[in-house]
Amino acid sequence: MSITKEEQKVLAARTAVDTLIAGKQIFSGMKIGLGTGSTAMPAVKRLAERIHDGTLRDIKAVATSFQTVLACEELGIPAYTMNDRIIGGRLDLAIDGADEIGPGNTLIKGGGAALLREKIIAYNAVAFAIVADESKVVASHGTGFPLPVEIIPESRVPVMQALQELGAECTLREGVRKAGPVITDNGNMILDCLWKKAVDPCAMEDAINRITGVVECGFFTKLVPTAFVAHADGSVETLRKA
Repeated sequence: MSITKEEQKVLAARTAVDTLIAGKQIFSGMKIGLGTGSTAMPAVKRLAERIHDGTLRDIKAVATSFQTVLACEELGIPAYTMNDRIIGGRLDLAIDGADEIGPGNTLIKGGGAALLREKIIAYNAVAFAIVADESKVVASHGTGFPLPVEIIPESRVPVMQALQELGAECTLREGVRKAGPVITDNGNMILDCLWKKAVDPCAMEDAINRITGVVECGFFTKLVPTAFVAHADGSVETLRKA
């Protein structure tokens, strides 16, 4: 038996939500951050199913993007912002996808240009869960999936120069079916960065975020997630903090 990458995404998402419910990491009344992208959406849909079948009640969601807000509206999941009094700036759990999962469950995220809101939600959650297909597990970061860096538009040239001094080759992300650069939900631009050699994601997250004009980068190293990784053989592996 072999399942496709899309089937792996759905399997990982459903397994993660059901496992977290069974282990009581998700329970009624929780405040949950919901991610963005093709792997996070099946998790959002599974959560909605468990709400509608009565397994979960009084779930309060915070979405990481316009895409996820619209999904919550369509699926009947009550959505709030981090600033709403009922949320109070803190979540019990964040569930999201990832573009790369490295050693120690370090992550690259932001392929969907939602990295800033994804990080605000992840870094303000008590627990963090990632769902992914097997292709997202890598031995190192920096040379594979380009690291997204969200920048203030006026800072594009000096930020690119500073990133080049850190060894990165930078490309301004262009829109698809839209002339010009990608503009994030926050009104900013995205630089995609690659290195010729693997980099230390923990050190590089700090170094990039010290650059004036950088809003946020796509390295996620400060809160180690539990990762649910689906494989082509239909199994799901759980990667936990060492």
